[in-house]
Amino acid sequence: MAAVPARILPVIVLSQFAGTSLWFAGNAVVEDLVREVGLGPHAVGDLTSAVQLGFIVGTLVFAVLSLADRVSPVRVFFACSLSGALCNLGLFAPDPATLLASRFATGFFLAGIYPVGMKIAAGWYQQGLGRAIGYLVGALVLGTALPHLLKGLGAGLPWRGVLVSVSVVAAAGGVLMWRLVPDGPHLKHDSRFDPLALVRVFRAPAFRASSFGYFGHMWELYAFWAFVPFALAAQGSSHGVTLDVSLWSFAVIAIGALGCVVGGVLSPTVGSARVARFQLFASGVCCVASPALFHAPTGVFLVFLLFWGVVVVGDSPQFSALNARTAPRDRVGSALTIVNCIGFSITIVSIQLLSRLIGHIPPEWLFLPLALGPVAGLWALRPLITASPESPEH
Repeated sequence: MAAVPARILPVIVLSQFAGTSLWFAGNAVVEDLVREVGLGPHAVGDLTSAVQLGFIVGTLVFAVLSLADRVSPVRVFFACSLSGALCNLGLFAPDPATLLASRFATGFFLAGIYPVGMKIAAGWYQQGLGRAIGYLVGALVLGTALPHLLKGLGAGLPWRGVLVSVSVVAAAGGVLMWRLVPDGPHLKHDSRFDPLALVRVFRAPAFRASSFGYFGHMWELYAFWAFVPFALAAQGSSHGVTLDVSLWSFAVIAIGALGCVVGGVLSPTVGSARVARFQLFASGVCCVASPALFHAPTGVFLVFLLFWGVVVVGDSPQFSALNARTAPRDRVGSALTIVNCIGFSITIVSIQLLSRLIGHIPPEWLFLPLALGPVAGLWALRPLITASPESPEH
């Protein structure tokens, strides 16, 4: 079998990074949007939830229509990158309703970027797919953090310039994928989406354990990312320290790529379930410790957030691998679609919860409710840890 061209994985990773930069573009300029568009007090939660809801709907539509099976996934990725880049510019809208609609549409097209990018990688890699997924989720993490970096470095750049820059990067990623990555030799056409699979797939104990562990992880992940800027601003203010919130937000989110890559490297020998368990446990400890660390010196708090940024997402590619490995063979496509939709629906609940708690509880307690996710996830994972302790497969 011919070797995979050396450019393939780097181009997929770079394109994934570029496309997913659309995810938190609104969050990076939320203060400007509140000031100029008149968003309400729950702006961060509403902006993030709109993207998440769009992604959920997009994932379902793409699955029902089997778009990535009927059409080249590379072409789907290209079209969605351009469409998402255009929708991102809807943040220029003069009214909150149109602005939130543009965030929803951006999330819809992200469903043709993030999952489809993984499908493209799977078409090229049979061996080492787990490691490739680690790189791809790492690219998602860096892409998610990019708008905060642009906002932080472009101190003199108007907020509209930040949004245009993100859209240009996303569109360029789509072009790069389209021009340099053909469909792979192992591209598989999954079966059509089956809504009744919601009942069938969760009868499999291993898949149930993996998916419920993933749900616990998702309860924490996006809510943590969404409110990192708030935590940084509140802690700096309480200690009389002026922080560059945008740059530190970028650092805390982006460093999660390290957790994804290291976890991917360790998983073939340690096992995906054990890697996921360790990182989920560590992030749960961070949730519980966050009120105390909030009152530590700012330098200590920043180191704490950087560590939390590593472990909060490092388990994500391992849950993806576990879900794919444990799903019923005749329902893989439907099973993964259902799990993604439920997982992202859970993120809306936790994001809205934290958004409503702001102003009603001291800021140091904001992240404590996120501990419910890791606790539930660790409990769910137990069967995968104990079933075959000698096997790195789990």
